[in-house]
Amino acid sequence: MKPQIRILLYSIMFFLYLTATPFLLSLGEILKTDPYLTLGFGFACLNLIYAFLALKWNPLLNILFSVAIAALALFLALKFTNLHLFLKYDPYQVKTAIFANAIFSIIFWEIVYQVKIRKS
Repeated sequence: MKPQIRILLYSIMFFLYLTATPFLLSLGEILKTDPYLTLGFGFACLNLIYAFLALKWNPLLNILFSVAIAALALFLALKFTNLHLFLKYDPYQVKTAIFANAIFSIIFWEIVYQVKIRKS
């Protein structure tokens, strides 16, 4: 896959993460579930779509990597917000967590893609 196409896909994925987060949080409130569970499931679904469109591995690997990346990115985003680096700009650390989650997911997908093309 050309770098321009990957950058475009990552940009779309970043935009989807930013726009889907408020929707997933409101869905979690309607369903009365834990917000982390709702976000994790929603991000895993977004990652599944990306995996099946971009990576095109076998379905089991796509599902495993999608769930693992969603869980790991959400965990690291929460840990990143605990550092309180941007308290002046984001006092409640919500935007920081959303941006960190999207960026961590993109970084992990690029690592998986690089491993995939090196193995092929």
